[in-house]
Amino acid sequence: ESRAANASEKEINIQWYIPSLAKPSNDTETKVLLLYAYNTEPVQISNIKIFSSMSVFSGHLWIPLARIISLRKKLSHLKEQVEILMQSSKSLSSASEPTGFLEQIETLKISPSKEPKMSVAKVDLDEKTEEMAKRCLSEVKALLSVVPALSSPLTEIPFDLTLQSIASLEDMFDPANGCIITEENLFNWIISLLH
Repeated sequence: ESRAANASEKEINIQWYIPSLAKPSNDTETKVLLLYAYNTEPVQISNIKIFSSMSVFSGHLWIPLARIISLRKKLSHLKEQVEILMQSSKSLSSASEPTGFLEQIETLKISPSKEPKMSVAKVDLDEKTEEMAKRCLSEVKALLSVVPALSSPLTEIPFDLTLQSIASLEDMFDPANGCIITEENLFNWIISLLH
């Protein structure tokens, strides 16, 4: 059984196609094709020829490459800002709870040497970072909306912003790779834009 045939939870799968010849007609700027597929219920496909489901959807969008690259840079900058905020709030909380030197050594011994897992805790944003997040998410909304011209800028952040959700969006807008998004709030927001 391959991952392509099974989805144990709701997920959206994003792939990019950068065509060499196939360009939409009467366009001068370089566009790339965003291919997406998502399921709203767990799915198991045993035979693709007879597969039929009311919970699996797919589609595509032509998106200007320059806008994708620009948005990815902004999302990368936003992620850095959030990491700085999280680090400063962590250092403030650890400063208020002093631990002894021996305790710190014990903690280091216990901690696994694996790569740290991305934080899924909601981040408390300062005003500047919140505005930056609204601008980035407004741009995501404009790129994914069926009628981008009617897409109005966001006045509030539509889901709980976490370091993981920002990293997922950054991965999503990396034309060199695809990504899979399973976080429920982010998943729901993205598919609401694709409808």
